Amino acid sequence: MKPATRDPTTGETSSHSLDWLHNGTLMMVNDRRRGGLILCKEYYAEFAGPGAAVGGLFDMDCTRLIPVGTLSILTPPDHEARQRAFKIRRQWIRLTQQFTDCPVPLQRAQMILNQFETYFGPETVAEVPDDAFALLVGVLPYTVRLARRKPGQLNVKLKAGG
Repeated sequence: MKPATRDPTTGETSSHSLDWLHNGTLMMVNDRRRGGLILCKEYYAEFAGPGAAVGGLFDMDCTRLIPVGTLSILTPPDHEARQRAFKIRRQWIRLTQQFTDCPVPLQRAQMILNQFETYFGPETVAEVPDDAFALLVGVLPYTVRLARRKPGQLNVKLKAGG
């Protein structure tokens, strides 16, 4: 799965462009679509779901974007929309924090996978690299691979990060 973003300055879709994030452009995830972005930073990741603000000063240190679901990025039309998008971003962060409060790494991994599968479906979750989920909840990618296993499955296959 290649990260895909729409460059707000040109309108072009690019699989690797982080320029709009690094220059401080504030965007928001379209709240009318079931999609979001995993924003990978150096040591952790954040999820910005539908309605959440993306970019601005918050994400200039982003190293990788991983789209999830049916992603659509918009420019907030006014101040009220920007404020609402910031509030929704905080809500997505708080939801993820609830999982990280669990002291057992395997349970954290299972909780984030379950949450994403409930919202986006198992096919979409299967496309997201293990390391992205690991960065979201502070576990090793191996722990996510273990959590993805079905009961009774003995082999653990490596899933490369995108």
